[in-house]
Amino acid sequence: MLKIGQKIPEFETNLDNGELFRTSEFKGKKNIVVYFYPKDFTRG
Repeated sequence: MLKIGQKIPEFETNLDNGELFRTSEFKGKKNIVVYFYPKDFTRG
């Protein structure tokens, strides 16, 4: 579990537009905010 202010592990994922997102491309350059939300139409 990540805590506020903790550095995120390196990972890559596909964005909605199919582009590949890599956290390593931003290391030391920008701040990244990771936000997760419940799947649409679910309780939560």
